[in-house]
Amino acid sequence: MIQEAFQSGTRELATEHLQGDFVIVGGGLAGVCAAITAARSGARTILVQDRPVLGGNASSEVRLWILGATSHMGNNNRWSREGAVMDEILVENMYKNKEGNAVIFDTILLDKVIQEPNIKLLLNTSVYDVTKKDDKNIESATAFNPQNSTKYVLEAPLFCDASGDGLVAFKAGASFRMGAETKEEFGELFAPDQNYGELLGHSMYFYSKSAGEPVKYIPPSYALDDIKQIPRYKLISKTDMGCRFWWFEYGGRTDTVHKTEEIKWELWKVIYGVWDHIKNSGEFEDVDDLTLEWVATVPGKRESRRFEGLYMMRQQDVIEQRTFEDAVAHGGWALDLHPADGIYSDQSGCTQWHSKGVYQIPYRSYVSKDIENLFLAGRIISATHVAFGSTRVMATCGSGGNAVGMAAALCAKDGLKPKDLLDKSRIKDLQNALNEIGQGIPGVAVDRAKNLISEANVSASSTLQLAEIPQGESWLNLQTAVAQLLPLKAEQAYKFQLKLKAEKDTTLEIQLRCAEMPSNYTPEVTLETQMIPLKAGEQEVSVAFKKTLPGDQYAFITLLSNDGVSVLESDHRYTGIVTVFNGENKAVSNTGKQSPPEGIGIDAFEFWIPKRRPEGKNLAMQISPALEVFDAQNLSNGIARPWLQPNAWVADLSDPSPTLTISWDEPKKLELLRLFLDTDYDHAMESTLMGHPENVMPFTLRNYQVFDLDGQLLFEQKGNYQTVNTWKFEEGFTTKGLVIKAEHPSALVPASIFEILIK
Repeated sequence: MIQEAFQSGTRELATEHLQGDFVIVGGGLAGVCAAITAARSGARTILVQDRPVLGGNASSEVRLWILGATSHMGNNNRWSREGAVMDEILVENMYKNKEGNAVIFDTILLDKVIQEPNIKLLLNTSVYDVTKKDDKNIESATAFNPQNSTKYVLEAPLFCDASGDGLVAFKAGASFRMGAETKEEFGELFAPDQNYGELLGHSMYFYSKSAGEPVKYIPPSYALDDIKQIPRYKLISKTDMGCRFWWFEYGGRTDTVHKTEEIKWELWKVIYGVWDHIKNSGEFEDVDDLTLEWVATVPGKRESRRFEGLYMMRQQDVIEQRTFEDAVAHGGWALDLHPADGIYSDQSGCTQWHSKGVYQIPYRSYVSKDIENLFLAGRIISATHVAFGSTRVMATCGSGGNAVGMAAALCAKDGLKPKDLLDKSRIKDLQNALNEIGQGIPGVAVDRAKNLISEANVSASSTLQLAEIPQGESWLNLQTAVAQLLPLKAEQAYKFQLKLKAEKDTTLEIQLRCAEMPSNYTPEVTLETQMIPLKAGEQEVSVAFKKTLPGDQYAFITLLSNDGVSVLESDHRYTGIVTVFNGENKAVSNTGKQSPPEGIGIDAFEFWIPKRRPEGKNLAMQISPALEVFDAQNLSNGIARPWLQPNAWVADLSDPSPTLTISWDEPKKLELLRLFLDTDYDHAMESTLMGHPENVMPFTLRNYQVFDLDGQLLFEQKGNYQTVNTWKFEEGFTTKGLVIKAEHPSALVPASIFEILIK
């Protein structure tokens, strides 16, 4: 029994003082990725989240799918999915939750965090104040958990604000912005005017289901009673739910920080009014059995404060794909702005303009220019309103979280401030540390000098020489133009042989295309065109191109549309090989071609996009000379995804036991072996609602063994599904070499490895 007598003064809350190396405020994807990365790199990390679950807008409380540079596989950013911990989370969710259950995704995030002994997780805990050591340094953050009625005082030399609204940075006095910059300030021609509005709003969603029997619906008093107040109400479908209603948006004309509760009520008004319309308007058939299963109780926020860092991203950085010496992450979502009137606007729900490829994000955009021990992460990073339209999406935020977490760990180890890492040697260390865990910074390779495999003799039992993509049984009609994306060598003329079927005598146009920027996958350069006469029926066709590529890069063997012609497909799939189509993906404003108005600083170009499996098969063809780009030397080139070339060792399918032998002239003391495998960086892996046909990517090396040169088994992996596999050797382990014996993922997909890191 607890009994306390009356006290004339006030009682004090139970208070816990926690100390760490790094405090992260905000448990969305940016905060989660930062925490896991920092903790694994040795930093004692405190992660504070004001909700009962992690994930922010990706959690079951909001249920927005995670997207980033892959952009629903609707743009030209091939193999662009974000890496490291962000990738690990998406791949884990695919394996355990390919159906896209948002509640299961909650458990995946929680599981990842609680498995890290260096993370102290505080859920249901809201930071509401900070104390400062001096004008430019935070000393502590104060938080309260109403569930356990406890106050927390959190102290650390380093802080990260990943809170969404920037509570810590705001309280600490950091410079911030809300709203849109003028065109003149940064020369951003896409900057919106007042009519369009300066802020993106909040969104809330609902789920419905069949109850198996008739269910009536009586709306609450606050439900919208006139559906025509929503100019786009005819877009409402009884089968849509969740974040397919992303355009249920409101609040862009008000204060998206302090008016969130009012915005929430307006969105509830919309949701219950829309459901009333679906159930009771008489305009929808077969809705009697439908009932509401779930309605969000907190809004998903898009935009509020943006804080000023040491560099502010802008439109030109995205569209022109500018490079930075301090690049630590990448983006690739469109510049995606929404009318401030949201659901009540008569304009399109969004205006999206894509770049021709991915872009780099500099470390400086994650470092506050005012508060010396404060990192910025998530949607509050240093970017203009226009650039924010791209950097704000969750997978991009997660990639930035990886960078911040690693930077914090390096700072904590050496007693540094965030800006100290901008020293040339230290930024290289940060970039390398990130790439060694799979970040995949575009254009930045793992440092070969820090990888013992670069000193080794590496041989393979076989190497794929791709002279033929074998014929299957299915035919692809060329109603939509298709291109086989292949890694070709510079100044080499190639010949291709395909099997075609024509309904009648006709002519097919076949082109050799490539991207103007070698690292892009936008085929705006047509090197050669051939007109191929076809007779009715099946026939083999040879196409010998005289033109060659100026450098090693991907080329597009392009069959233009002709709905009277079909091409034979293959069931075989290979790492770094894919077909793309000049098709549409309206989810990302792709109608086959981007045609911006003049004067907004955006490029016009065609979209060539993949199809999701089981579609999107390769074209059956013979290739002469064979593609010799899958050599074992790729294992030490520092690039762990397709980029200019496949950058992978790929075995020959006829090899019954693909084997790699790595040997040194002198014994080496080893600590770590890390394999970077192919989990199809081209797959968007949306986290919720959508669902996917596979839980393991078809290219992924699932089973392998690692031996020493004497045949002693060191490690064995069975049933792998993850991208990065890390093995640690016993202390003091010394050897002159390693042997890796692998199994092909399937009879149609050869074994492959992108990169091997040995330390």
